[in-house]
Amino acid sequence: MNIDFLSQYLNFLLVEKGLSQNTVEAYKNDLSNFLDFCKNRGILVINKIERSDINSYILELRNLHYSPSSVVRKIASIRGFFKWICANDFSSKNPTQTLERPKLPKRLPKVMTVEDLNFILLNENLDKQERLIVELLYGCGLRVSELVDLKVSNVDVKSKFVQCIGKGSKERVVPFGTKAKDAMEKYLKFRQTILLKNNISDYKYLFIRQDGKRLTRQDVYNFIRKQGKRIHKHVTPHTLRHSFATHLLENGADLRVVQELLGHSDVSTTQLYTHITKKRLKEVYFSINKS
Repeated sequence: MNIDFLSQYLNFLLVEKGLSQNTVEAYKNDLSNFLDFCKNRGILVINKIERSDINSYILELRNLHYSPSSVVRKIASIRGFFKWICANDFSSKNPTQTLERPKLPKRLPKVMTVEDLNFILLNENLDKQERLIVELLYGCGLRVSELVDLKVSNVDVKSKFVQCIGKGSKERVVPFGTKAKDAMEKYLKFRQTILLKNNISDYKYLFIRQDGKRLTRQDVYNFIRKQGKRIHKHVTPHTLRHSFATHLLENGADLRVVQELLGHSDVSTTQLYTHITKKRLKEVYFSINKS
């Protein structure tokens, strides 16, 4: 019975809520682990799950040394599941109703300096695709999933914008600059040679590998990590997105504009970057006054 409810809930998240396949898979893993825990305690029916069972599960997660952020995510998954259970009258009891959501200390995301990014972009060994990847991750603040999901039809080179699908299937349009336009034009010609080499007449996705297959998120992660090593820093694709937002705010961009460009549904998420700019301002101030 639990499994039936779980599959219905996952379908609800995918179809009605419009969450991505990766996000739904994360919910599936979190909830499957919790339901297996309940099953091992002899609980086979949803409405038999008590608050004490959830507390015991959280305690086990902590004993297994799960990170605080992982525990918070799993609690959120369970809360959402039971909210849906009660909303659909599968149970009248919600054991998570008074469950407190642990607060995580806000960690400021790491950002790169303009010098770091210039050092990477000035590398003559970057091929045309790699250069465009950096231009779009940093110049447009795209998520890595948005980058690899880009289709050729999502790009307007003449008007200099890309149309991407973000979290919750939300669509947004992000402009890009002249350098990114130049990189895009060069890459599209380069891409055409890959298609011809692999006897592919047409392919909808923008980024493709040398074998003609679609570029993966892991491909992008590996490439960005490699570039990070060149500047002796741990860098991920999301670091470039953080840098995009921070540099915009440092140069006077409006918070709401940055929110729209990033595709954040809540401005409070974007406000985190204002703390970074204040922190960096203090560092510069104190370094000047020490000298």
